[in-house]
Amino acid sequence: MTLGFDMTILNVALPTMAADLGATTGRQQWMADSYVVVFAALMLPAGLLGDRFGRRRMLITGLGIFLAGSVVGALAGDVNAVIVARAVMGVGGALVTPLALSVLPSLFGADERTKAVGVISAASALGLPLGPIIGGWLLNHFWWGSVFLVNVPMAAIGIAACVLLLPETRDPSSPQVDTLSTAFTAAGLGALIYAIIEAPTRGWGDPLVLGVLGTGVVLLAGLVLRERRVARPMLDMTLLGHRGFLLNTLAATLVMFTLSGLLFVLPPYLQAVLGHDALGTGLRLLPLMGGLMVAAKGAQPVVERFGSRAVVTAGLVVLAFAALLGSRTTVDSGYDFTAMWLAITGVGFGFSVVPAMDGALGALPRDRAGSGSGLLMTVRQVGAALGIALLGSLLAGTYRDRLDVTGLPARAADTAGDSVVAAHLVARQAGSADLAASANSAYVHGMGVVLLVCCVAALVAALAAAAFLPNTRVTKGPDRPDLAAAQADARQ
Repeated sequence: MTLGFDMTILNVALPTMAADLGATTGRQQWMADSYVVVFAALMLPAGLLGDRFGRRRMLITGLGIFLAGSVVGALAGDVNAVIVARAVMGVGGALVTPLALSVLPSLFGADERTKAVGVISAASALGLPLGPIIGGWLLNHFWWGSVFLVNVPMAAIGIAACVLLLPETRDPSSPQVDTLSTAFTAAGLGALIYAIIEAPTRGWGDPLVLGVLGTGVVLLAGLVLRERRVARPMLDMTLLGHRGFLLNTLAATLVMFTLSGLLFVLPPYLQAVLGHDALGTGLRLLPLMGGLMVAAKGAQPVVERFGSRAVVTAGLVVLAFAALLGSRTTVDSGYDFTAMWLAITGVGFGFSVVPAMDGALGALPRDRAGSGSGLLMTVRQVGAALGIALLGSLLAGTYRDRLDVTGLPARAADTAGDSVVAAHLVARQAGSADLAASANSAYVHGMGVVLLVCCVAALVAALAAAAFLPNTRVTKGPDRPDLAAAQADARQ
């Protein structure tokens, strides 16, 4: 819930921070992606640390680091300091997320595990609407650093809950953390995402972009080769040999790719184009969160009746339909149309990601819950990072190409091309209603292109799920002779 809260509170704050700190679209992407890259790079070793030294202990440590990063972010004075603070928070988040999931297979039998995944998804979903609403209120009354400071009591409550309520679990026989593999992961992902973010500004043929992109690919290839030769690898490639784990993980990853891109492009539309303040933007994201919470709660009984393959496929089709509707948004559409496709998006997200994650966890051997859930969340967060980087870069390039800066001085034209927020600031200073109108039109067009790409990605994922995903059902009672033993193990 703490991490869900933080994810959306930043999205709502980005337009305000862009105006106050002079952040371009690329720098805004890094404020979001510095967290996600570190998060993805460290989740594998975080899962192993929890297995070896205690999952509760590492959860508490992660929440403490997250709290410290939030304090640094609140006191930051420029964009670079914010990016560093977000990276520190990513370290804490990397410890929290896989370990919160890895305790589920040892605490719950198969019939309860789907419910437990649903509860975690609902808790995250509850954090999602609270973030924009509380963040919007804070931004209307205080400086932007308050959106970081509010994480402090949230993390403190999480630490207290872990200390008082969570039993300690561990697997001392798990592999040791491989420092070199961790460095390969962090450097490779960082280089890859840096190249994607910088490409729209510098050009895909720029030597720096090509060099950094090639370096990222080489580092990630080196990671895979190294892990294949290690006797007890940190990145356990054999887990990807489990068809249920691999395909459910890929489905969840494509969902995160779509959702992260959508959440990145939507707040500037609501604030800059439709003219709502930060609190109004947060309130207008509620249909998305409402649809997600309904789907997270209803996923288990639907899976019991129709099987996970049908539910995941249907959820992805609904997500594609919502993105297609969203791509038809115009400057004059208004919020009612946006609210409709946002609610449909939430339903599609919930019905696709909850059964996919449960199916992936269910395919894991019990003694590799930590490393397996770490791998699951790592791949998901790589999808989220690539969603922000690729779709954000697509938006930036499309917006810049469509923006009409005729008659503006070169410096003002460059500033207006940085983001729709910057364009509105330039238009206000120059008294140019035409520039503001052009910026709105260019941004909405770019958002439509991004949502069309999301639609295609969700449809491809739906076709793959329908063709290849295992069709599992949850059964209860006497048909499950292993359930009593599983529950006895959990109690022990």
